[in-house]
Amino acid sequence: MIVITRYSVPEADTEAFRSDADAAVEVLSQRPGFRWHRIGRAADDPTLWTVVTEWDGAGFYRRALSSYEVKVNAVPLLSRAIDEPSAFEILDTEDTP
Repeated sequence: MIVITRYSVPEADTEAFRSDADAAVEVLSQRPGFRWHRIGRAADDPTLWTVVTEWDGAGFYRRALSSYEVKVNAVPLLSRAIDEPSAFEILDTEDTP
């Protein structure tokens, strides 16, 4: 499954957001079932950011969120996400060589 969270970040807060996002994915990456992450910013709107993570399944992600380290270091960032669905089931994939 993939988790896509989007954030509206004023340009003055860019450095702080990036630091918080890096700390969040650091602790998430240590949880079982974590596969990879991406942090990105919209090309046409530098105030719109996203953090994307992939997990072995929804249960792994939910259990990761209950970890003390994640609650302290990632949930504060995740709670600032734009309020919209963020967990997506992967239906099709193609690996590139």
